[in-house]
Amino acid sequence: MSPLSLFDVIAVLLVLSAGFGWINHKLIRLPQTIGLLVMSLAASLVLIGFELAFPDLGLYDDAVSVIQQVDFEETVLNGLLAFLLFAGALHVDFSAMRSRLGPIAIMATFGVVISIVLVATGFWLLAKLFGINMPFAWALVFGALISPTDPVAVLSTLKQVAVPKSLQIIMTGESLFNDGVGVVLFTVLLAAAASVSGGGLDFVHIGELFFVDAIGGGVLGLVAGYIAYRAMRAIDDYPVEVLISLALVTGTYALATKLHMSGPIAVVVAGILIGNRGPIDALSDETQRFLFGFWTLADEILNSVLFLLIGLEVLVLRFDWSFINLALAAIPLVLLARFISVGVPVLALKRVTQFTPGTVRILTWGGLRGGISVALALALPESEIKTVILATTYAVVLFTIIVQGLTLAPLVKRIIDE
Repeated sequence: MSPLSLFDVIAVLLVLSAGFGWINHKLIRLPQTIGLLVMSLAASLVLIGFELAFPDLGLYDDAVSVIQQVDFEETVLNGLLAFLLFAGALHVDFSAMRSRLGPIAIMATFGVVISIVLVATGFWLLAKLFGINMPFAWALVFGALISPTDPVAVLSTLKQVAVPKSLQIIMTGESLFNDGVGVVLFTVLLAAAASVSGGGLDFVHIGELFFVDAIGGGVLGLVAGYIAYRAMRAIDDYPVEVLISLALVTGTYALATKLHMSGPIAVVVAGILIGNRGPIDALSDETQRFLFGFWTLADEILNSVLFLLIGLEVLVLRFDWSFINLALAAIPLVLLARFISVGVPVLALKRVTQFTPGTVRILTWGGLRGGISVALALALPESEIKTVILATTYAVVLFTIIVQGLTLAPLVKRIIDE
């Protein structure tokens, strides 16, 4: 099969997204993104089954050749993520979030660190139990890529679940910011793991890296967002203002990457600023309707493509079934680490902050992982360790999106009715 052009690949993904979306809406009736993931995963498994039963058909090879032309890591981390984070942040009510900034900040930083340590320790011990050589430094890398909740998966699920407003604010804010923190920590710990045999680490440099990435990204987003806000305020022309918002997302994320700052944090801050300050005195009613409508639609379309890709990636990921026990054991481990990492901050802040009953249980079960974790696992250098981590990551991601995502609404309803 001859290589496809970029247009051909995009056409295939959009046709599959539209087709699976229609079938899901008419027949299966799962939430849109979860339905696309389930259907694309099922289609992938059917193709694998056909390959095993009828190896001469060539359907599997043709499908794999298409999916292999999509660089999942590049597509997610340096493509879809910027637009999805901005779209999510644009609809955040900062005035409501302000009262919950303490819990959000602690969960998005200390909570992530707690989870990384717990997951890494448990993963390292489980690997030893199953006879797999897993250096602790690489267990920390796995902890860093799997601990942050995925804002795309969380925000997509929250659209389908009636979570109490105060708790929804915490879940939204935490998921938007902890992925930026998680990516920074992943970068640091990956460098640490790679240099363990090469002379150790410069912890001062690591501290500087974290500070520049996280804080620098926030400052960059604030400055870029303010410039865009002033530009929008000076005119009243919705096509130009929508174009400015697109320039803000792409330009800020690209500049953050070049300056070695956190692109996710930068676009989240910029999105919150535009979404909250813009409607006050910069965006007319007509512009608001088109701007917010555009980003809502972009969010839905890109979400659909992303979840489709997660399901199709099973065609090209190299799984070693000898690691299946470790991958399955990691699922309750990640859940336990999530329970402790949100339970400790809630317990510590209970005297000064009022929480909705059942907060820890909902935050634990609502801590979904998604494409970001898979993309980070794919970014690891080629080795047997990568194969182990990738298989485990994919198992955890599928469980959180399908099982937790589909059962979150009944859990929330039961807790509220208690």
